[in-house]
Amino acid sequence: MKLAHVLYIESSPRKLRSASIEVAQAALSAWRKADPKLTVDTLDVWSTKLPEFDGPLMEAKYAGLAGTPLTKEQDSAWSALREIAERFLAADALVFAVPLWNFGIPYKLKHLVDLVTQKDLLFSFDGQAFGGLLSGRRALLIYARGLDYGPGGLPADVYDFQKPYLETWLRFVGISDIETIIVQKTLFGPEVDSASRAVAIKEAEQAGSRCAGLVSA
Repeated sequence: MKLAHVLYIESSPRKLRSASIEVAQAALSAWRKADPKLTVDTLDVWSTKLPEFDGPLMEAKYAGLAGTPLTKEQDSAWSALREIAERFLAADALVFAVPLWNFGIPYKLKHLVDLVTQKDLLFSFDGQAFGGLLSGRRALLIYARGLDYGPGGLPADVYDFQKPYLETWLRFVGISDIETIIVQKTLFGPEVDSASRAVAIKEAEQAGSRCAGLVSA
């Protein structure tokens, strides 16, 4: 049996109060229970030092696109992106805990996406077509929303740029096997919040157990 390795990306700063983290941890716990040899690399976007995309790093990007050899300074800057991208490439599956902020994703998560979405890091380009370098992997996304984006609530096609953005990006880098769990109405009071989390946690536990069989097979 193949040993499974997961990259868990945590993007809420609320930690113990976070709905997305609570539900994601339930999925990982069930996964570990089903596969005790599972290894998890946690990438917390709030505690991980993410480089700014400017100066030598920006110059390295365009030197690479032009086929120009990198300077020592540019190569040193680009190596920081290679190290982050390697954490994605080393994983069999990605698990995301993502709160909705202003109809989209937290800026720290967008920062991470912008850093690693580079030619020859997570995608290829031959002058005519793109190719995702994470093909063959799967992703489990836990979305948390304070309001209701379901039937009778806010229209998701107008206000939701969280789910479509992340899933479009995942497909771009090669991941088409995507499962989602949504916990909503976390701002509707303690009782509604607890009930919403309980439903999502049950779904997450089932998803975690299911992923263990699919990834480790």
